[in-house]
Amino acid sequence: MLTIGLTGPTGAGKTTILSILDRMGCVCVDCDALYHRLLQSSPQLRGELTERFGRSILDNQGQVDRGALGGVVFGDPSALESLNAITHRHVVSACLSQMEAARAQGKTALALDAVALIESGLGALCDVTIAVTAPAEVRLRRIMARDRLDQDQARRRMDAQKPLEYYVNHCDHAIENDGTKTTQQLTQEVQALLASKLCQPKTKGGHHHG
Repeated sequence: MLTIGLTGPTGAGKTTILSILDRMGCVCVDCDALYHRLLQSSPQLRGELTERFGRSILDNQGQVDRGALGGVVFGDPSALESLNAITHRHVVSACLSQMEAARAQGKTALALDAVALIESGLGALCDVTIAVTAPAEVRLRRIMARDRLDQDQARRRMDAQKPLEYYVNHCDHAIENDGTKTTQQLTQEVQALLASKLCQPKTKGGHHHG
């Protein structure tokens, strides 16, 4: 099974590329959505977060309030580091289960979409990694529209992430998604990239998913 890792900063347009891969027949795992599901459904994750950040991150139903949690960690590097250490472990474990299930069903390709693909160790499980990029101003507009944030909030969210170069330098390929390419053009770019990858022998240390 070919495992494709997608990453890139918030607002870069990863979802567009993921939906192209979905139409191409890939099993798609959105790690952000997975994380939000785990916040709702995993008592272990909730317990670890409450232990580290206090009960102020819970709403009156006892669920994690993402806004309150974000307020605690954005702008505090050590708190953000703790949050990532806790959440990466749970998300990676859930991803591995989905990968095993896809392999057991005989699927030929799976795509993982994760902002923290590299830092979480998920990138090492992929046969090919793709950084999705877009200029800062484009990303800012997208985040404001998508998450209904003002400019300052959106910029803070962008500043809390790694710079664009980090993703490009740590991935095998980069796709620019600045909004000027049609879906068809992006699809052709993804297809060409994967076609060249499928023709190459696997080079990453013994990642043979038979």
